[in-house]
Amino acid sequence: MTRRESVLRHGWRGAGTGPGRPPQEHRTRAGAPARGPLSAALAIGVLLAALTGCSSTDDIRYAEDYARHEPLHVLGYPSTGSLGVTQQLVWRIADDSPDRLAALATSDSSEDTARSTADNWIEAFGKGAGGKVAADFYDEGSERQTVVLYFQDTGQRKEINVRLDGNGGDDGWHVLMDEPSMKEATVEPAWAPRTPGGSRSSHIR
Repeated sequence: MTRRESVLRHGWRGAGTGPGRPPQEHRTRAGAPARGPLSAALAIGVLLAALTGCSSTDDIRYAEDYARHEPLHVLGYPSTGSLGVTQQLVWRIADDSPDRLAALATSDSSEDTARSTADNWIEAFGKGAGGKVAADFYDEGSERQTVVLYFQDTGQRKEINVRLDGNGGDDGWHVLMDEPSMKEATVEPAWAPRTPGGSRSSHIR
């Protein structure tokens, strides 16, 4: 009996490494099946974590976050730091994670103010943050940067300000969170265009 006749009669019987293995199954060198799109997303997340200077523990968390969320559409000229903290802010809003969101606040915000702001942002923008979001970065981001978030599924816009924090910026990038009232939290930036990228990322008021 030829191999073709055997396959037609008995089906594929390989253990994963022999000639009976189905040709459509792709495996890694270690013999484990490839995981597809999720593995690709995790790999991209690890690469981005390395580029933003995360520690080995942080980059695993970053990769997992990256794989679980809608990619952020970026316009303008962010630095690695301003991009990283903005992306985390959108993730924390989408995840309904007020403690982790408040932890991104600059040191000049009290704990109560940061937490109230976090609660307001999650309530106001949680639905939009779970969908497609564009971030328009204004001016250059060496020390601070104004960012306008466009929550495209809900049509909302939100201005945030990110900057280096601590003595000489030693604490890294954080977000100004001083909007303890819902009215403050939901004010749309009248100076920003209705659609992302229309300003060419030049911050003129």
